[in-house]
Amino acid sequence: MAVQSSDAPPTHDVSSAAPTGAHVDAHATGTEAEHASGGGLPQFEFQWWAGQIFWTLLIFAVLYLLLSRVFLPRLRRVKDERAATISTAVDTARQVQAEAADQAEIAKAEVEQARAASRATAAAAKARVTEAANARAAEEEAVVTARIAEAETAIGKTRDAAMAKVSTIASDTARAIVEKLTGKAATAAEADAAVKGAV
Repeated sequence: MAVQSSDAPPTHDVSSAAPTGAHVDAHATGTEAEHASGGGLPQFEFQWWAGQIFWTLLIFAVLYLLLSRVFLPRLRRVKDERAATISTAVDTARQVQAEAADQAEIAKAEVEQARAASRATAAAAKARVTEAANARAAEEEAVVTARIAEAETAIGKTRDAAMAKVSTIASDTARAIVEKLTGKAATAAEADAAVKGAV
């Protein structure tokens, strides 16, 4: 059995070191093989389903709360406000239409009343004009009748005066003729009797 000197360099056990590196490489190779053999999407692996279901339910619950407590009430409120606005506008339009119809009926009645009043005024004016014309005609007729009566009276007087003068003239003429024919003057009574007998 030989004894090694202290000056000799220390030797490494190559056989013991080699298996360690080989073991590491084999482990890495096995891990890569395991990953390679289990390929695909992780969410389809059964081991991750519990977490995925939990987060899905949590997200669904959060979305449900947001929709039911925040978004849907706002949409419902906006919808109700819009429906109320439309209903109010429709009611207002119907009220305005009804008021317009009432105003149209009132205006129509006022027009008919104004026409009736104008016709009554025209008839009253015509009646007044006719009455005034009839009164004026009656006055003028009375004046004319009075003048005719005066004229007839004057004519009668003139006629009577003329007739009196004619009688006198005829009587004088008869006396003159008798005197000329007979040579004797006739009396006034005889001349008047002769004239009256001739008339």
